[in-house]
Amino acid sequence: MEKVQSASTTGKISIVKKVLIYIVIVLGGIIMVLPFIWMVSTAFKSGAANMVLPPQFIPDELTWKNFERVFEMFPMMQFLVNSIVVAVVTTVGQMLFCSMAAYAFARIEFWGRDKLFLLYLATMMVPAQVTMIPQFILMKQLGWLDSYTGLIVPGLFGVFGTFLLRQAFMGIPKELDEAVFMDGGNHFTVFRKVILPLAKPTFATLGILTFMQSWNSYLWPLIVTSSQEMATLPLGLSLLQGRYGTDFGLMMAGVLISVIPILAVYLFAQKYFIQGMTMSGMKE
Repeated sequence: MEKVQSASTTGKISIVKKVLIYIVIVLGGIIMVLPFIWMVSTAFKSGAANMVLPPQFIPDELTWKNFERVFEMFPMMQFLVNSIVVAVVTTVGQMLFCSMAAYAFARIEFWGRDKLFLLYLATMMVPAQVTMIPQFILMKQLGWLDSYTGLIVPGLFGVFGTFLLRQAFMGIPKELDEAVFMDGGNHFTVFRKVILPLAKPTFATLGILTFMQSWNSYLWPLIVTSSQEMATLPLGLSLLQGRYGTDFGLMMAGVLISVIPILAVYLFAQKYFIQGMTMSGMKE
């Protein structure tokens, strides 16, 4: 009888714990989503509606005027095109170059490979702000300032991307490589027919992270560009903040425009994201 009561009590405690966990998760989700909902709400409000007390999440009257004003007052389309070109080319380039470096570190045996990789990883401890001035001087000497080349080239290589892909490649059995070599293939054949198909989730993960980082980059475009024609979207959004006051409806409309591409990319590759992060954690 005591065992039955003990089991019943344990079961009730377990249910209470689960309920509390779900409540905490739901509250955490609401807290994280709330700023996004407020941003969307403000983007569709008129100037007067933003001053109403208490604040309204759902305005009495929705308006598209903030979006129309954004495109009328600023060259937002040019900002969007610049950001899309820079983000897409940077993402594709980093996936290409990082994958080749990762393949060399994961599959090709050469003297000092592991020590060189550790030295390569050590550069991750150097803050990006430290290397910006040398990069700026190099871009100036090459004549790449205020150009797509200056915006894109420094982002084509990444230590984190190489590390992420290397870990995924090391989780792929090397017996597959040996089978390709026995059939007369080479390392390029292994890379193209074995590694790339099996590591698609990790490539999707790296693509999402690189695209988001490039899309949201503010400091490097601010340093390397000087004309409004080459400004990316984060730089363009900074123009929406006035010197003596800020039109929050106008600003949130611009921010919402900048968020939509990131959401689209993430939703498109979402099913690969978790798989890619799991693959990158595999060990040989």
